[in-house]
Amino acid sequence: MALYYNLVFGILVFEMIFFTVLSLPYPRKIRRTVLMTVSAPFQNEQFQIALKCVLGFILVLFIDSVNRVYTVTAELHSTAGQQAALSGMVNDRSEVQARRFYAQRNMYLCGFTLFLTLILSRTYSLVAELIITKDKLDLVKGNSDLKTGAKGGDSAEIAELKKELAKKDEDLEILKEQASGLSSDYEAISNTAKPRF
Repeated sequence: MALYYNLVFGILVFEMIFFTVLSLPYPRKIRRTVLMTVSAPFQNEQFQIALKCVLGFILVLFIDSVNRVYTVTAELHSTAGQQAALSGMVNDRSEVQARRFYAQRNMYLCGFTLFLTLILSRTYSLVAELIITKDKLDLVKGNSDLKTGAKGGDSAEIAELKKELAKKDEDLEILKEQASGLSSDYEAISNTAKPRF
């Protein structure tokens, strides 16, 4: 196998490991840490350009290997159509079949690498959305627990706040009574002490 196909195989193995890491059922805190660690290089513009170049190179290799598969398959069918009893034709046919096998291997290797890249990008975005959604759900549940009280009853903090609110309402009623009393006293004094002209 050529060096560049060895590199493609290495990328495929790395993608399989990364997909396994994304798919494992971690606690949310660990999963968030893993996603932050993995997404750090992708925020670098030079890394993104290099990754796009590598994927473009793999795409070119895939197209080339598909072309080779068709060429070798056509060559194999042309030799199969000829009925020859020579042993040299049998050796040529086995050599053509070996080339066909290598071309198909390279095609599947590049194709699976590209396909797994698409799956990984979608899986990563889904896992990130899942974490964000779970965080929002926890926030909403926390807010609803504050409104209704924890486990159907009032928590100690909510009960204390309700007592303070009741005390403030009592103070407000007392102030209203005092204000109305002072207002009536003022009106009584102002009516009795009218200026004489």
